[in-house]
Amino acid sequence: MKVEFKEDQKFTQWWLWLILIIIGLLPVYGIYKQLILGEKFGDKPMPDFGLIIMAIFIFALLALFYLMRLKTEIDQHEIRMSFFPFTNKKTRWRDIKSAKIVNYGFVGGWGIRIGTKYGTVYNTKGKMGLAIELKNGRKFCIGTQKAEQLEQILKKQFNLNNS
Repeated sequence: MKVEFKEDQKFTQWWLWLILIIIGLLPVYGIYKQLILGEKFGDKPMPDFGLIIMAIFIFALLALFYLMRLKTEIDQHEIRMSFFPFTNKKTRWRDIKSAKIVNYGFVGGWGIRIGTKYGTVYNTKGKMGLAIELKNGRKFCIGTQKAEQLEQILKKQFNLNNS
């Protein structure tokens, strides 16, 4: 199976990482002030154990954002989408009722958005996606930064299926 389309996306927005890093620095500062200097962090300080647990949770969240990846691969038989670490989908072309490039706009943020008019939207940035409706009525949309290239794949695939 020759892969005709491949896209790998991550959260690369500088402003998002700036926010996440600032949030990550708060518990570090709190631990430094409270555990190392021996001063209380705030008017109603959190217990030391709670501060450490909060730091671990925030760093786990940062690691999750760093590891999250939306991969799309298309060949002549199927569309494969992986939104690591949450989901993997394989959709055979014969199960697809329609597929088109859409501007889904702002769907309440990035990540996995459930209950939109395109079904579940998987995205990391932008507002363009591959909207797929299956023959069983289910819908989903995969965000893309390569809409023009994906449009060519769709034209080719649907012309092959209609021949």
